[in-house]
Amino acid sequence: MSFNIALSGIAAAQKDLNTTANNIANVNSIGFKESRAEFADVYANSIFANGKTAVGGGATTSQVAQQFHQGSLQFTNNALDMAINGGGFFVTSSGVGSQDLTYTRAGAFKVDANSYLVDSQGNFLQTFEVDKDGNSTSVSLTETKPVRIPDTAGSPNKTENVGIQMNLNAADATKDPALFDPADRDTYNNSTAVTMYDSLGEPHVMTTYFVRPPNAAYDKESNWTAFYAVDGKPVDLAGPAGVYQTDTTGDNSPDATANAVTAGGWKGAVIKFNETGTHTTTDPVTIVTETLGTGGADVLGPGTDGSQALTIDFDNPTQYSSTFEVTELTQDGTTVGRLTNVEVGADGLINASYSNGSTVALARVALARFSNEQGLTQVGNTSWKASLNSGAALAGEANSGTFGSVRSSALEQSNVDLTTELVDLISAQRNFQANSRTLEVNNTLQQTVLQIR
Repeated sequence: MSFNIALSGIAAAQKDLNTTANNIANVNSIGFKESRAEFADVYANSIFANGKTAVGGGATTSQVAQQFHQGSLQFTNNALDMAINGGGFFVTSSGVGSQDLTYTRAGAFKVDANSYLVDSQGNFLQTFEVDKDGNSTSVSLTETKPVRIPDTAGSPNKTENVGIQMNLNAADATKDPALFDPADRDTYNNSTAVTMYDSLGEPHVMTTYFVRPPNAAYDKESNWTAFYAVDGKPVDLAGPAGVYQTDTTGDNSPDATANAVTAGGWKGAVIKFNETGTHTTTDPVTIVTETLGTGGADVLGPGTDGSQALTIDFDNPTQYSSTFEVTELTQDGTTVGRLTNVEVGADGLINASYSNGSTVALARVALARFSNEQGLTQVGNTSWKASLNSGAALAGEANSGTFGSVRSSALEQSNVDLTTELVDLISAQRNFQANSRTLEVNNTLQQTVLQIR
């Protein structure tokens, strides 16, 4: 009997040593959770035995329980490195479309050859699909999918609308529109430019020139003319040029009109302001350029949509006695965007930024939690699978409930305390030695009994 008790003690001490050694070996494993060997005594007794004099039967390992407390965060320069600050697990699958799910706290993700986010073992990070505003369309593990990061964003969209918001200086000198020449800075007051795109995504520069005509200001109204060019070539209006009223007699009242057409034949629009510098109207009211292809301005390359035209909207311009200033300049065209950056928010939303200025919400990182984390089945690679003891996985989003938040450019380190493990190692060694000594004493006693004559 005493031999078995000593042997059980040695086995328990060996299990404790193995557990401690495994913790120490994984002190640098990302997302690793330390284990603790838990022991119980062995006691057996029959119904008629004297329980007051019964001796225990030794020790047994009841469980090697993993401890899921938070590990410290190590910050990196890789936006695809992720750590969970709080509860929850990342969800991974072995293949695209596979529902063989594993769960991990190791967030060292990278892009594979097919632009999917994977871990170091090639398992795919599972995410929730989102709409264009970044809202999850479903929060269910059965609906999760691997996320793919496209290298390009969308197809080109030609520019159709240009918006300009600016202040024109009421103190500027007047200039004769008939002498306007974009190559001569002295023939216009100010200019601004915006990059626009044709139907193939090719960029072009649209420039707006502002000229304050002579005798175009009288009591309670001021007039400016605007001319347009694309890539330095003149672009006329689709209809007639704008008309501005003039005061040729100097009595602060209009007594003549003039077309916004220069000697070079450029058709311009007229922008009108009242006595407080507030925009009142434009002439024409809707400013649309001629077509930009052949037969029009002829500024687009071959193969493009030659019928492309631009609608220019002066969005609440002003005319104050201050310097010329453009406060907003917009256009609705896009070119093909190349991937420039990937960001992961605290809510797990993965956003991709592209060179055309667009930001696309790709997916939201799926998180899972369990009723009993210690019931999870270890499968290696700092990953676990659900079991009957752990309960079914509950899916959720970061920053909600008890799922915790996602920290981008960070990794969760092992939660092993090396100092504690070294102390435990010494304790387990002493325990092993003591049980070995018990076995040795039992052997000596047995030899003594056998030598009795």
